[in-house]
Amino acid sequence: MYGLVLLLLALNFRLIKLEDVKEVGTYLTGIFPLLFVPAAAGVMELWAEMGEMLLPILIAIIPVTVLVMVSAGKTTQALSGRKNKEADIDAAAE
Repeated sequence: MYGLVLLLLALNFRLIKLEDVKEVGTYLTGIFPLLFVPAAAGVMELWAEMGEMLLPILIAIIPVTVLVMVSAGKTTQALSGRKNKEADIDAAAE
C-alpha cells in the first residue's frame, strides 16, 4: 500500500513518467486474478467456520467496499478534473 501511495505521489510530482510504468502496470493488472486465487482458496477451505460469522463479516465488508469505491471515484474525478484544467490552461497559453 505504501508503495502505491509513493508511486502516486511520484507520478503527480512528475518524478516518474507514466510511460515508464505503464507497461508494468498493464502486466500486473492482467495477472491480478492469479494473485487472488490463493486467498479465494483459503476462503473456500474455511467456509464452514466462516458461515457462523457470515453476518458480522458482511456488516464489515459492505460499508468498507462502498467507502473504497466512493473514495476511489472521488479521487479519480479530482485528478481528472485537475488534468482537464491543466489542459485548458495549456490550450489558452498557445
